[in-house]
Amino acid sequence: MKRPSSTARGPAPEKPAEKPPAPRRSTINDVARLAGVSKKTVSRVINQSPFVKEETRQRIHELMRELSYEPDPQARGLAFRRSFLIGLIYDNPNAQFVVNAQQGVLDGVRGSGFEVVVHPCNRQSKTFLADVAGFVQRQKLFGVVVLPPISEDNKLKALLEEKGCRYVRIASAPVDAPPHLMMSNDREACAEAAVHLARLGHKRIALIAGPPGFRSRKERRDGFVEGLRAQGLDLPSDLIIDGAYTYESGMAAAKILLTRKPRPTAIFASNDEMAAGVYRIAQDMNIGIPDDLSVVGFDDMPISSRLQPPLTTVHWPLVDMGRAAAAKLVRSLGEARPEDGVSSVPSWLVVRESTAPPPR
Repeated sequence: MKRPSSTARGPAPEKPAEKPPAPRRSTINDVARLAGVSKKTVSRVINQSPFVKEETRQRIHELMRELSYEPDPQARGLAFRRSFLIGLIYDNPNAQFVVNAQQGVLDGVRGSGFEVVVHPCNRQSKTFLADVAGFVQRQKLFGVVVLPPISEDNKLKALLEEKGCRYVRIASAPVDAPPHLMMSNDREACAEAAVHLARLGHKRIALIAGPPGFRSRKERRDGFVEGLRAQGLDLPSDLIIDGAYTYESGMAAAKILLTRKPRPTAIFASNDEMAAGVYRIAQDMNIGIPDDLSVVGFDDMPISSRLQPPLTTVHWPLVDMGRAAAAKLVRSLGEARPEDGVSSVPSWLVVRESTAPPPR
């Protein structure tokens, strides 16, 4: 008996529904066409060039929002043969110093499409320059902000120029041309601190200087000496101690200075960390501030207003310098602005409660 044929089949399975084509992503050409401007004008708006009419800028921004157009960072990087990264290169023992500089640089690039990458290094290392070169090449950096003391290294400057990497050096003296420089007036500000102590009546005044090899050490020391001389005072060599811009070195220097006979009635420490070290030793020796000893620092870091009594100090505008340095790099994408020639930010003395006339 033959088996029945098995040719009968059930209903054919339904074909899966075809996915609708993905919407085409808007391009810079779409924005330019709808705005009635050139592609270059849109690019200038994206890169925050100041040389675009405000009305045009707003129209382009509105169209970019309507079209959900987002500039492609990778494409921008390829167009300029660089990533949109700015490096912050430093070698400094003071953590607050680095934090302040980074805050300024981040402020300077905010809203520009740039990001910041940091690179700590050791200027004493035999591979110092090679390490920086590797960092610049790996990240394909658009530019770098270099902090002191390595900002004073002309070999590093030559390396950055060789690699075609834009740079701005933060320093306490004119170490470069204005487009590559952002500096403070350490010398004049320290002279102001010396005049302040002299006018209070202090005659035996000590100095805790910065570490050898730092340009800021020379600028701050020379400025302080000049300020004293302008008031008819000298700075004896036995009242000058080198520090390392650290709390511990401030303590070590204070132990020496506060055992001198006669004891100084005022101490100028070349940064706030060392000034805080002076506070600690003065407390241990039952020396009152400012009744027995006036203390002045340099930096105006957050610690200065939190000490007891609050510290008289020179305000060093590191945040402002970092912001201005980063802005110079960002604007180098387009046309220069008149303020790009400005290469200094002023420092000034902030008088608080740690200074008073000397004890009678």
